[in-house]
Amino acid sequence: MNIQHHISLKPYNTFGLDVKSLMFSEVNSLKELKDTLTLNQLEQFMFLGGGSNVLFTKDFDGLVIKNNIKGKEIIEETDEYVKLKIYSGENWHKLVMYCVERNWGGIENLSLIPGTVGAAPMQNIGAYGVELEKVFIELEAFNLNTFEIEVFKKTQCEFGYRESVFKRKLKNQYFIFSVTLLLQKQPVISAEYGDIQTILAEKGIQKENASIKNISDAVITIRQSKLPDPKVLGNSGSFFKNPQITVEHFEKLKLTHPHIKGFEQENGIKVPAAWLIEQSGWKGKRIGNTGSHEKQALVLVNYGGATGNEVWDLAQEIIKSVKTQFDIELEAEVNVI
Repeated sequence: MNIQHHISLKPYNTFGLDVKSLMFSEVNSLKELKDTLTLNQLEQFMFLGGGSNVLFTKDFDGLVIKNNIKGKEIIEETDEYVKLKIYSGENWHKLVMYCVERNWGGIENLSLIPGTVGAAPMQNIGAYGVELEKVFIELEAFNLNTFEIEVFKKTQCEFGYRESVFKRKLKNQYFIFSVTLLLQKQPVISAEYGDIQTILAEKGIQKENASIKNISDAVITIRQSKLPDPKVLGNSGSFFKNPQITVEHFEKLKLTHPHIKGFEQENGIKVPAAWLIEQSGWKGKRIGNTGSHEKQALVLVNYGGATGNEVWDLAQEIIKSVKTQFDIELEAEVNVI
């Protein structure tokens, strides 16, 4: 275990923001985590996985703990399914590729989502019609007060749209140590999204004959065509959540914006944040060193040299514009530090 001082976090966040941490440590095991937390005398500390869902607006006056706890274990396997336990420091996309190679279905639609496995249940990651909770069994979480490992079943995680209990009432109380997923050996293909169907059609693949590799390849193609590579252009992927509004609100908006898009949910209509931002005139707009990406309005980018405050100021202006034009309040998906 090695605690460093005054370390730049630029290599550890996908926005590429050059902020510093007072102290920094990487942990490779539960023992190292316990030792680090025991020796740490600072009140303020935070965990970093892939750094893909965080916006630093200032230096961090505490201890940053980088999670490198890795490994995979088959808990149970039958002719129909695999129960796979994955430790939280594993890279999410590499896990998806690992499962696709073995034809274990369930997470192929979540290909190329940045970050680590530990962050996946934290915000119930989702894409192209699939959310983590669909394949989730349980997780192990390290209680930061008692130093004990606790097991959380699906209902205890209180999953919602990009939400879980760990982002709300249990925020900053647990470190997610491992996640166990149920993956199918005779997978059911999820190709409802039009973009996926278009890619499959272009390759001459019928939906009913598509493999999970076909779906994964299609999702990767779509994401690469729309989303900038953080190694080239700093970003955190989707900056805002897709807002949900009432049916009445949606019908009212249709009168003035007949081309508005909406998807029925249990409690209303989900409206694509990217569409709202584009209609408000922000898509491709650059202010100083930051802006909304030219191909995907939902992605705020660092063109080089931007500060976290610049990005956050831009986000606030976008929120204000959308609120004025549509009476819809956008909510940031990233964690703002």
